[in-house]
Amino acid sequence: MPPLRTALLQSSGVLGDTAENLKALDEAAARAAQIGAGLLVTSEMFLTGYALDLQDIPGLAEPADGAIAQAIGEIARRHGIAVLYGYPEGADGVVYNAAQLIGPDGAALANYRKTHLFGCFEQDAFTPGDTPVVQADLNGLRIGIMICYDVEFPENVRAHALAGTDLLLVPTAQMHPFQFVAEQLVPVRAFENQMYIAYVNRTGPEGEFEFVGLSCLASPDGVTRTRAGRGEELVFGEADPELLSASRENNPYLRDRRPGLYASLV
Repeated sequence: MPPLRTALLQSSGVLGDTAENLKALDEAAARAAQIGAGLLVTSEMFLTGYALDLQDIPGLAEPADGAIAQAIGEIARRHGIAVLYGYPEGADGVVYNAAQLIGPDGAALANYRKTHLFGCFEQDAFTPGDTPVVQADLNGLRIGIMICYDVEFPENVRAHALAGTDLLLVPTAQMHPFQFVAEQLVPVRAFENQMYIAYVNRTGPEGEFEFVGLSCLASPDGVTRTRAGRGEELVFGEADPELLSASRENNPYLRDRRPGLYASLV
């Protein structure tokens, strides 16, 4: 099974302008597909921007199967590339901080709602999701989805490891001064859970926030396979099933677990 070339779109887009962000997504999908990528991953809340006024968020929220999802499905289908995008999902009278995976045929594969909301802004703006492990199959790999702060909880990522996730997609809005998460924590998570992690950040100032970039694809051997800088970038890395299999064979973490000792965690 060949590696899955994965494109990481490090961009903050245009705050509050869904049309412009769809245009940027279309352009990035075209570029990524031209050089053989099978998957494009965007940042947290890419569709609308992150630092929105609270009163504007409900009006920008979209259902998972709404017009915007259909438009992104058309982008994916036209370029023959899977797309993971972050957006505010409106459902049942509330708004979730969500991410949806669309397949290269334009069909929706999985939708995830952020389970751990960071800080007062997110806790005021969104309702937390309650499904920790959301997965889909793509190009022979089991794809998992999280959003930003979720990956900082080791139990969350371990749940994905135990469920067989091969490549964990983490759209994020990582801000100063927490860049150590991108630089150190994410590669450790990949190593200790024996999976690839695509961590895709926003960049630059936005409202009261300063996003640090540093998007990366970390592999199960703890190596960072690609790393963006601090500006707008489209970077590429490969999730290699052969490396994944060999790493899991050589690393005993998951085999040597003793779950009976961990009851106090729950």
